Amino acid sequence: MIKRPRTDFWQVGIVPLPLQDLDAAALRAARDRIRWLPEADRWRYLADPFGLVRGDALHVFVEAFDYRHKRANIERHELALADLSWRGRTMVLERPFHLSYPQVFEHGGETWMVPESYQAGEIALYRAVDGSLDRWRRECALIAGVPGADASLLEHQGRWWMFYTLVGPGARDQRELHIAHAPALAGPWTPLAANPVRVNREGARPAGRPFIGRDGVPTLPVQDSSTGYGGATRLLRFPLLTPQRVEIEAGAERLTGELASDSHRAGLHTLNGCGGFTLIDVKRIDRSRGKQWLDLKRRLRRLLGG
Repeated sequence: MIKRPRTDFWQVGIVPLPLQDLDAAALRAARDRIRWLPEADRWRYLADPFGLVRGDALHVFVEAFDYRHKRANIERHELALADLSWRGRTMVLERPFHLSYPQVFEHGGETWMVPESYQAGEIALYRAVDGSLDRWRRECALIAGVPGADASLLEHQGRWWMFYTLVGPGARDQRELHIAHAPALAGPWTPLAANPVRVNREGARPAGRPFIGRDGVPTLPVQDSSTGYGGATRLLRFPLLTPQRVEIEAGAERLTGELASDSHRAGLHTLNGCGGFTLIDVKRIDRSRGKQWLDLKRRLRRLLGG
């Protein structure tokens, strides 16, 4: 008997609470007030949400993955800031390789994006063209020649810091945390000699943009994949963060999909603060046989050159 495939589908939600106020109890209490982005069609999903507020709108940038092509582009979803009503979506970045984790931020009067593009063998910086959130130009490679994933940037004490993982054998990306630093956003970036600074499936791969906690300590959301990929998130604190030495404290509390959703209980692997909101994604697992036929069709198209 052919084993039924396991297919992950993610859904993006906006929690009406600041990230620093969010814990397991607060997330469970807020579940009825979470605003979910419209679900994609049968073989697509939305994940990895990052937010940016402009004027009267909350702009949510997401990975838009399509199982028919096994590749994702970056979409922008616009919501009214007053009531989080959905205004529409636009595909804003497409490349001949997989894109995800679209970290968007403002710095120096410009808007920037660092999407995951490990299939291109680089961690790259993109700039919004003329400030438009729908047009992006690759500015430069921050780190070239590495299959970097989920690069997450923070400016702290006069330096830029990058937390990232590397895609490799044995689910390396789910258990290793690497750090690089630079004097400016465009670099030059220098990986720490101590990399990987943490090896632990319970919390290493970045899960959102780092932030400074109320106690002044840099804090990074990370994935807890101890029960499976993207099963939960937790926080890592960095009481000491210098080019010479790093100290890490791992938070004990896990945020899971079942805290936020009845339908998507199998995982929660992104946690991003944006003003008074926290952006999350949650996962459900589909075990229908339709995915097998979809994979077969894709392989046939490849063989036939279609």
